[in-house]
Amino acid sequence: MKIRVIRAFPCSAALVAAGLVLTACGASGDSGSGQSGPASFEGRGPITYVTGKDTTGTLQPVLDRWNKLHPKEKVTLIQLPTDADAQRQQMIQNAETKSDAYTVLSLDVVWTSEFAAHQWIDKLPERQFPLHKMLKPVVETAKYRGGLYAVPASSDGGMLYYRADLLKKAGVAGPPKTWAELKEDCAKVRKLPEGKGMSCYAGQFQKYEGLTVNFAEAVNSAGGEVTDADGRPDVDTPAARKGLDFLAGSFKDGTIPKEAITYQEEDSRQAFQSGKLLFLRNWPYVYSLAQKSKVAGKFAVAPLPGLNGPGASSLGGHNLALSSFARNKATALDFMKFFTSEQTAKSFLQGASLAPPYARLYDDPALVKQYPYLPVLKQSVLRAVPRPRVVQYGDATSAIQREAYAALNGGKSSAQALTDLQKDLKKVMGQ
Repeated sequence: MKIRVIRAFPCSAALVAAGLVLTACGASGDSGSGQSGPASFEGRGPITYVTGKDTTGTLQPVLDRWNKLHPKEKVTLIQLPTDADAQRQQMIQNAETKSDAYTVLSLDVVWTSEFAAHQWIDKLPERQFPLHKMLKPVVETAKYRGGLYAVPASSDGGMLYYRADLLKKAGVAGPPKTWAELKEDCAKVRKLPEGKGMSCYAGQFQKYEGLTVNFAEAVNSAGGEVTDADGRPDVDTPAARKGLDFLAGSFKDGTIPKEAITYQEEDSRQAFQSGKLLFLRNWPYVYSLAQKSKVAGKFAVAPLPGLNGPGASSLGGHNLALSSFARNKATALDFMKFFTSEQTAKSFLQGASLAPPYARLYDDPALVKQYPYLPVLKQSVLRAVPRPRVVQYGDATSAIQREAYAALNGGKSSAQALTDLQKDLKKVMGQ
């Protein structure tokens, strides 16, 4: 993917996509420290906002509103690849070179501990943000060792998108609550003329962060866990094996189409919108886009199914963090308050179906009428299970992706993959 690099202010920084060579540059304002201890939050002037590629088209209008109100403190958007692993790597490379090219970072919720432990992001003044109005599981993703190191901008819970029109025509009363029901429903729909040639189910199974999410959801939805309450690996269990068996077995029996081994979020969304899939596991952002596609008015959403009943999503979303090496931190802090406000969260909900961190928005009658999936999404977020919150998250997710992928493509049995993963995770966590 070609990366377009934008500089926030004149300097000698070189941003090279092939290696992301970054050097600190001189500019007026706060110098940034990158050191432990309370941040000074001094300096005003231009800043940058660094995030994955905006596929919704709703981000720039929000930044434009800020820039109109703050013409001397403009924010410039730096878009990284859509792949979460590539985003994380480029942010880490920027931090390791102590570059001030990145100011405010949009972090996957699971990266907070890693970035805070390495002192790549500043500890934030907790009382300056309305955290008491947000869903508690969402707020917890922004903390490390009791301190606030990020602010929730959006949450995320996986949901099951399904073709309600085809289920109804096949005589199915409602969406499946279990994996067995999902497969039974697929068999009924495939007997319809409209279901001929359709695939049953897909999620995100390419070897990237999405695979970690889908693997963890399958394990949790079968009653297993990746790590226990104390953070110790606990994945080599019968329950975890049932979860991975569902995914691997579904590839083998055709429930999941073979091409889904290459799917990321956008690939799977497009497959569903084009009418190729009966069921899709994906995030809430899909809802507004699907309403503009050929399946508009034909689909609905439900909780993810599990082994014996409704499953559990991995907790997703993004938090805003402040680079320890940034300049103009007073401006950055104000921008973070603006971007994570309830008003902005509502605009992202209305424009892109992004899950808001604010509890009140899920219960607003007018919003629920306009977005009927909100009650499902709220339960998804509240029931969601965090991915392993470990400092060595990069190594942990790489191990998960490697072993899960081997099971899905038939390179290993589920049992062997989980045995190997247990050993890998213990090594990663120094246990």
